[in-house]
Amino acid sequence: MNGYRWLNQSHPQTLVSATILLYIDGVLGVLFGNYGGGLGILVSVAMVVGAFGIANDKKWGYGLALAAAILNVGFLVSYWGIGGVITNVNPLLSLLFDGALVALLLHPMSRSYQRIWFR
Repeated sequence: MNGYRWLNQSHPQTLVSATILLYIDGVLGVLFGNYGGGLGILVSVAMVVGAFGIANDKKWGYGLALAAAILNVGFLVSYWGIGGVITNVNPLLSLLFDGALVALLLHPMSRSYQRIWFR
């Protein structure tokens, strides 16, 4: 049996929630496409890989997940524009979930935990 995890329940609640959202957003982005085209698919794969890295206490996983989450928000806004995101329901919900993901990763509890405990 290997020592890898898909989800680490001993992490703070912010990191556990971020890991779950990364998996969901990444898998749905790969299955149904993403706003960034081919690069968007790579960002979705990076979200899943970053979530796996976070679950296994890797600093590179946190960095990859944060970069992918920020790029995902950037792709959404560049595709729809600010006015399009705010006036349409689907991109607005996507922006809310993607923004919540970035906020969970940048939360002081998540940042301090990864700075102290991740290798």
